[in-house]
Parts: sequence; C-alpha cells; structure tokens
Amino acid sequence: MERYPDSKVLVVDSLSASMGHGLLVEYALRLKAAGKTIEETAVLVTQNRLKFCHYFTVDDLNHLHRGGRVSKVSAVVGGMLGIKPILNVNEEGKLIPFAKVRGRKQSLLALVENMKKKYHNDLDLPVFISHGDAPEDANFVADQIREHFGIQDIRIGTIGPVIGAHAGPGTVALFFIGKDRSI
Repeated sequence: MERYPDSKVLVVDSLSASMGHGLLVEYALRLKAAGKTIEETAVLVTQNRLKFCHYFTVDDLNHLHRGGRVSKVSAVVGGMLGIKPILNVNEEGKLIPFAKVRGRKQSLLALVENMKKKYHNDLDLPVFISHGDAPEDANFVADQIREHFGIQDIRIGTIGPVIGAHAGPGTVALFFIGKDRSI
C-alpha cells in the first residue's frame, strides 16, 4: 500500500483453494477488461463464487491421515484396497470427501464424471487442472474433458507447497464453472 497510496483494495472471501483462486482471478481480470469498476467486480465475484467448482483426488491416503483428514485405519485399509477419495470444496470453502472409488484411473475418471453433472460455463472461463508431480494424470483428465466437452482452453499447473504437503504427490485437482458447488 505504501508503494501505491492511491490504490483501492477490496477483500472478497473466495471460498476457494489452489487454482480455484486462479480461476476467480481470471474472472475478475475479464470483468476489469470489460470496463467494470472494482466495486462491480467485487460484487460479481461474490455473487458467482459458488459456481467455481473444485474436485480433488489423491493417490496416497497416508498424506490425508497425517493432515488429520482420515484415520490411520482408513488410510491403511484404503491403501490396501486401492481406495481413492474424491474431495470437494463445499459452499463454505471447506474440503470434504464425498465419494470413494477403487483404482487410480477410476479416480481420475470420477473427476470428469462429476464435471459432467455440474458443468455450466455461463461465465465463459477456461478449465484449470492442477497436480502434485502427476503431469501424465493431469493430461489424461484434460484429454477426457476435451473428448467429452470439446473444451480447448484447459490450463494445467502444479499445486503449491501447502496443498502438496497435505495432499501429497499424485494429487490431481479440477476447477471449472458449474451450476453450483452442492454435491
């Protein structure tokens, strides 16, 4: 603020995580480019923030156990059975598990299946995918989205260190515009 004393800052609770924030920033930048004021942009971001859907899967339940998200028994048994959770950032901005599938490929396909149920891009924004040291899996999800939706503007990035420490390598997250975030 010292460097830009005439700047105006408005704070909006994004109720988002990771590249979900990035998708909101993309939206705000487009609003600015369209001539919206900072106040109008803040109102529109707040009104539409629950359309920004977040779905995650992890490859190793032990990272979720260390973060307190699953019990030790669930991590061990789930690991032996090849259980992969599908997690969602809900309407309150909290990460919650809402489905379990068996096998890595099924977990990646489950991300796309959930997108099929929710996708409604009335804001004309790209799809974002992030991963924790799993570029092949992120590209697999992107290919599935291109095949099922015909979307070409898909941006892939890596997860940050904080999310990575909690979710672990092999995490893949999908961010898109949907009707709402409800499960």
